[in-house]
Parts: sequence; structure tokens; C-alpha cells
Amino acid sequence: MSSQDKMLGILSLFSDAKVEIGHDDVACTLGCSRATAYRYLKALADTGVLASVSGGAYVLGPRIIELDRLIRRNDPLLTTARPAMESLSAELQASVMLCSYYGDQVLCTDSIWTQASERMDYERGRPMSMFAGAMAKVILANVSPYQLRSLMLHHAEEIRRAGLGENWKEFNANMQRIRRERTCVTHAEVVPGLTGVAAPIFDPEKKVLGSITLVVSEKQLTAASESLLRTRVADAAERIGEGLSALRSRSLGAQSAAVPAHQIATPRKNATRQRSPDGPRIGVGPT
Repeated sequence: MSSQDKMLGILSLFSDAKVEIGHDDVACTLGCSRATAYRYLKALADTGVLASVSGGAYVLGPRIIELDRLIRRNDPLLTTARPAMESLSAELQASVMLCSYYGDQVLCTDSIWTQASERMDYERGRPMSMFAGAMAKVILANVSPYQLRSLMLHHAEEIRRAGLGENWKEFNANMQRIRRERTCVTHAEVVPGLTGVAAPIFDPEKKVLGSITLVVSEKQLTAASESLLRTRVADAAERIGEGLSALRSRSLGAQSAAVPAHQIATPRKNATRQRSPDGPRIGVGPT
């Protein structure tokens, strides 16, 4: 690992169970000297990513809060998905959750809750397994084959426990089935009594970005209502994808319009002559 990798790796030490870290934690985890650990911590504190507290400990700093505000206000997925989420929740009187992922974790990034008790189970920023719950499985099914193989290699036991397959062949077959169905439904896999109905969200290059999920009570779910929920959540995901494509097109159009006219290449009226690859001169303009 490079010094930069090690320094960024310090952030992975934080969790719900560990909200403060010290020099010894960093030195032990990174296998570096205490002096090097101090230097890394000071650099992160100087930028506001960490903050020093009593006893020589460090906590996450104010720069994290500033970055979170920027994400909430400007992230394309959040800003594009919010209207679709509000419309879906109002139509079905159901809770809606937006998720994204990195590595082998899924995160709730935005939500609309009809029941306050559900909010604590799926709060923004809470890391969740990639192998449990509709919101995660529908993302998992749409990652690249390379990512799927890597996840099977490193998380085979978790995949077995989740009932996704005893081996690569079974796992891949289950993922293909979810992709074909366009949606995923799970019952009480994350929270008892709740059903998730999820669909994947894709960027303009058709790479999966995350998922949109309806969260409903199992008691209220029937075969007919499940079919309706599948259709509605798939339509919402498609609208979000279309919105992201439109946003990309507008952004590219604005960039093109911002290029000064004198920087745009135009053909010369009277081109002279150039050599052909074979040697003799050929005319490229009027003769």
C-alpha cells in the first residue's frame, strides 16, 4: 500500500462500535510506527477530515459534514431520484428507499418513510450486506461478471447462507434470474415483518448505480399487490435512469457551448498538399 492508501485506510477504522481512534489503533492496523501514525492523523486533522478530542483521540471531523451537504444538494442520483421517490410514495402510500453501493456494502442514501419506526432500521449511511434484502440483491445481480466472480471468491460462505447458491453455477443462475425479472422481492430478510420490492437504477452507460425499493408490511402484501409494486418500482427506476441520461446530455451540451469559437477546428479553404503514405504528393484541396 502507498502512503496515500494507508492514510485513507484510516477512515475504515470508524464504525458504530468505534467512533474514536488513536495513534496505537492506526499503528497496529497499518503496521507502521507510532510516529508515522501521528503524521497521518495530523494530516487528516489539518484538512478537517478528522478532529482531535481529549486524550489524544480523533473523531470524524467537520469536513465530512461539509461534504455530506454537497452530496445531498448536488449528487446526480439523489437529485434525480427524489421526485420519482415522492411520486411513488404518494401513489402507493408506502415507504421508499434509495440505495447505492461500494465494495461489498450497500448504503441507504435517501428515503421517505410512512412509519417512523422503519427509519431507524434503514437510516441514511448505514452499511448493509450485499447479500440480504431486495435493495441489495437487485444491485448484486446487475454488477459486472468480473465483480460477481470476485464476490463469490471472497464471500462464498455469506452467499451460501443467503441462499444465493452453493457454487458459482448456482449463484450466477440466481443472478441471471433476478436480472431477467427486472425486480427483486424479499420477505423479512433485513427487518422482521417487512417486505422489500426493489429495482436497479442504471447510469447512461448502463452500469448499475444503485436501487430504488418499496418497503411494505408483509401483512398488507398479496399476490396482486406484489405484481403492482413490481411494476411501479421498475417504472420509477426507469424514469430515474432516463433523468440521469437527460442530465448527462444537458451537461455535455453546456460544455460544448462553453468552448470558444476560435478553439473549434474548421477545415481550411485552400489546403495545400500532403504526402501520401506511399510517397507521391496528393492534392487534398481544389485543383
